Amino acid sequence: MTANAIKSAALRLFASHGYEGTPLSAIAKEVGIKTPSLYAHFESKEKLFFAVYEDVQDEHARKLEALIESVRLEPTETKLYRILSETCRNYLLDEEKAAFLKRAMLFPPSSLASELQARFLEAERKQSSFLRGVFESGIREGTIRERDPDDLLAAYYCLLDGSFVQMFYYGPERFRERLQSVWSMFWESVSR
Repeated sequence: MTANAIKSAALRLFASHGYEGTPLSAIAKEVGIKTPSLYAHFESKEKLFFAVYEDVQDEHARKLEALIESVRLEPTETKLYRILSETCRNYLLDEEKAAFLKRAMLFPPSSLASELQARFLEAERKQSSFLRGVFESGIREGTIRERDPDDLLAAYYCLLDGSFVQMFYYGPERFRERLQSVWSMFWESVSR
């Protein structure tokens, strides 16, 4: 049995039941192996959880890098909107990964909380570098009001994080309507 099959089963179960609610025996059963066989691939439940987390974050980072490259020459508003909408779209298309991240970030296992936060902040730091540049460029071009780019970035992250949570409350169509509404309000508040 491969490590990928184990991680795939773990993702499903961690997304549905959380870290504490998922015994290794349930993961092994889903994969069709005995629990001790898991240890040939992952030395602990914690290591397996972080392997799943890293896979989800790495996929998000790859998609974001491709998106950033595709919007590089677009106007500031288009860059920011596409990053917001495509990030949400990706999570809507893969509800399992979205549910896993929601549980991991909003309800982290207490024993893993500080490590999860450190890994999340490192991933955010990489994304922030690009987004800060978008805001700085928009200010120089006169499309964004003169504000501290870090304040603009914080507001954008609140929009992104709030949208992420809203995805779980509404169906896809209603969510898209709400996303468009809050985007319009955000853009009106930061643009010249």
